[in-house]
Amino acid sequence: MNKGYLLFNLLIVAALSACQQDKNIEYKVQGFTQGTSYSVIWYDNRGTIDQEVNKDISEILIAVDSSLSTYNPGSVISLVNRNEEVVLDTLFINVFNKSYEIWAITEGAFDITAAPLINAWGFGPDATKRFNESIKDRLMELVGMEKIKIVDGMVIKSDLDMCLDVNAIAQGYTVDLIYNYLSARGYESYLVEVGGEVRARGTKPDGRPWIIGLDKPSDGNITPGLYRQADIKLVDKALATSGNYRKYYIEDGIKYSHTIDPKTGYPVRHKLLSATVITDDCITADALATACMVMGLEKAKEMILKIDGLEAYLVYSDEEGDFKTWFTDGMIDYLSD
Repeated sequence: MNKGYLLFNLLIVAALSACQQDKNIEYKVQGFTQGTSYSVIWYDNRGTIDQEVNKDISEILIAVDSSLSTYNPGSVISLVNRNEEVVLDTLFINVFNKSYEIWAITEGAFDITAAPLINAWGFGPDATKRFNESIKDRLMELVGMEKIKIVDGMVIKSDLDMCLDVNAIAQGYTVDLIYNYLSARGYESYLVEVGGEVRARGTKPDGRPWIIGLDKPSDGNITPGLYRQADIKLVDKALATSGNYRKYYIEDGIKYSHTIDPKTGYPVRHKLLSATVITDDCITADALATACMVMGLEKAKEMILKIDGLEAYLVYSDEEGDFKTWFTDGMIDYLSD
């Protein structure tokens, strides 16, 4: 889940799907945020682009960056990490509390306190690898959601060297924020996507569901949509995918994934290539998809089957290196023919 400092470049594309005022018109806003792309599509029959919507979406993205981006030195989370005085905002508190919930559900597989490990392995803001065995024990002392809490609007750490990284949940949360905003404005047919995390409301005007393409998790498949693993029909649901096939580096012939196991301190090395999760909200889907990639195939399957209302589609490699899939029974209803 590649994130970065807000690079906001708003592009508005209005595509008319009908000429009459009483027909729905498709509008699309897209650009860059959190080191990745975003896209918002909605249908409206009022015949004009609502400039207030464009402005409000921009402000939501800026607010998320100002609160949750570790690439923004002035963000709330950056100030928390540096132990500087800061007033916690609602965005930070909501993500912190949700992260604690998912940490408990996944028995520690999802852990936003793993930031020291992420940074040491070269996947943080400065992209510099510093990890070695001599500092591993100290880094592991800084990991664990049980060591940090919010009390009276303040972050209390058991060790001041602890720091947080919410990049594995922030995109999903951003999707939910924009989704809820459009719902509050009365729109009934729209799709919100940030960095591949998606949430859809209703169907298209012709009654067709939204179709989301899942990329084949092949090393080097860096172009979204170029090689597809499957197509998913999405109506009133959220979807998130996590994988290790785009963000990694190779050193001395060894591939190091950006997914760090907070229990071992090392990048994961297992046969699970990608995990796609469908839930009611995107913040949950985003975090659980990441947890699956930490756990590996068998533990991920066990967790998935314990959570009511959760559907998942896992891609893994067998002993011969061939792609295989596993998915929940309910996923059949989402797979497009």
